[in-house]
Amino acid sequence: MDRPALTAPDSADATQLRGCPAPAKLNLFLHVVGRRADGYHLLQTAFRLLDWGDTLDFERRDDGAVRRRSALAGVPEAQDLVVRAARLLQAHTGTRFGADITVHKALPMGGGIGGGSSDAATTLIALNRLWRTGLSRAELQALGLQLGADVPVFVFGADAFAEGVGEALQALALPPAWYVIVSPGVGVPTAEIFSAEDLTRNTELIKMPDFAASTTRNDLQPVACRRYPEVQRAIDWLAQHAPARMTGSGACVFAQVASEEEADRITASCPPRWTAWKARSLPRHPLYEWLE
Repeated sequence: MDRPALTAPDSADATQLRGCPAPAKLNLFLHVVGRRADGYHLLQTAFRLLDWGDTLDFERRDDGAVRRRSALAGVPEAQDLVVRAARLLQAHTGTRFGADITVHKALPMGGGIGGGSSDAATTLIALNRLWRTGLSRAELQALGLQLGADVPVFVFGADAFAEGVGEALQALALPPAWYVIVSPGVGVPTAEIFSAEDLTRNTELIKMPDFAASTTRNDLQPVACRRYPEVQRAIDWLAQHAPARMTGSGACVFAQVASEEEADRITASCPPRWTAWKARSLPRHPLYEWLE
């Protein structure tokens, strides 16, 4: 299915921003290399941004209230990452402004493609502009880490090699590519996979320049597939067309393909019980220029 490219909205209006993009991501690989004393896992991964995602609308309020104007099944307003992001930025900067926020969802929840984290990052970037709070990219990345380990990469705004808990980022120069992403129709809770006793946590470290030539994998994939066999079935089907693996903690799986035409052919043949999309790589976040 053809979609318009994600682009930055016109920000001339001082009181609202509409159609702010929140792109998806893929983890080209994901290694769990250790665990900190506080329980957080140490990772190595390569993030790739996609020209496919949610969009958000923001309208400035002068009474300081933050309100979500769109429903999200199973997620109370106070727990929504976009609301938490807005309130975190408020508290950090002391701004008197609030916002009405509407999220237009395109990305599946629980898919491992960063939908909630990307929405939160876009909220930080857009409200930093709308409220004129003037925080830098690095400052917003630090705030984003308080919301989740994947939020900083969307503020970083480019393909990245990540270490630590996912917050230590180095820019990656990757060639353009087309991908097929398949959602097997299940949601995989990230916390469940990371807390699993059978998760491998001692994968050997690799160096960023070597990752493309190294033997990589997603350490979370075997755990997720044992608990959610439909994920394995989706991998097996997609692997008939191109090398396939799970992204993030799942449940979505992906494969890089040679062309848009091949992506169209594969998505058209997807079994009806699943959903498949084509997506191309995104060299930079559409809101990249809004930060320094």
